[in-house]
Amino acid sequence: MIAFLDIFSDYRATFTFGLIYGLFALATYASLATGVLSMAAATFGAFGGFSYARLQADHDIGLLGGLVAGLLAGAAIAWILSFVLLRLSSHYVAMATIALVLITRVFVVNLPSLTGGPNGTGLVRQSTLWWVLGVTAVCLFVFWRLANSRYGLAATAVREDPQAASTLGVSVRHIQRVSLVLSGAIGGVAGVLMADQLQFIGPNTFYIDLAFTMLAAVVLGGAYHWFGAIVGAIVFRFLPEILSDYIDDGHEIANGILLVIIMIYLPRGIVDPRRRKQREHGLGSKRKSAKADAALAHDQAEAVTS
Repeated sequence: MIAFLDIFSDYRATFTFGLIYGLFALATYASLATGVLSMAAATFGAFGGFSYARLQADHDIGLLGGLVAGLLAGAAIAWILSFVLLRLSSHYVAMATIALVLITRVFVVNLPSLTGGPNGTGLVRQSTLWWVLGVTAVCLFVFWRLANSRYGLAATAVREDPQAASTLGVSVRHIQRVSLVLSGAIGGVAGVLMADQLQFIGPNTFYIDLAFTMLAAVVLGGAYHWFGAIVGAIVFRFLPEILSDYIDDGHEIANGILLVIIMIYLPRGIVDPRRRKQREHGLGSKRKSAKADAALAHDQAEAVTS
């Protein structure tokens, strides 16, 4: 027990930031769940984080108020952008949102009165690991409830075949807009927690590397289940930390090799609902086969004795 507490203490910060990165990955998954490949979670995080920083500096707002402000800021900008982004298709959305992340940095640099400009802005930390755990748990609960709801079923249909979903009466554009707003809300919340934990945000805090890392986390964790985003982000945070304890040089190369191996043997990600169903189907088939063999052996035994 003492050893576990020591390990937990050593990796407490890593786990905290892993959960925050998981929220960003969850924001990316929210739009991807309806077939919208958006990299805008970093932009939503920037709106949430800088809104919180400005409110804390001007009005001494608390963390709960900051989370609400970040949620509303992220959702609002996502709703506005949805009228432009959803007119695009497939990879053009990804390209547009990458450009959006680059443009966001330009605004951060050139609006020093709101963002601190190139020098960034500082914050007073108010969150703890338990706050981050609580927010993550609430977000996961929301996705769990949405998974089998009418929205969840419609989102799956839109992702698999938008035209077929449309013929069934599903408003594809409406479902995708809802998913983008959900992505914005979670991204804004993640931006608030990121800013709070770092106690500083600047032009490079919510930049392109964050957007690509979160997309990679979703792919690694599993793009077909909401929990995969959290798992993938935590793996991305923990692998370099753990490998650096055992490998002095080249741990980044080893990190990349391990990730490639995971993707080769788990092409649909670490969390894959289809793999579980296939496993259950395989076990069911084996049980049926075993019962059939037992029945055949019993019939043969009866035939011999008779």
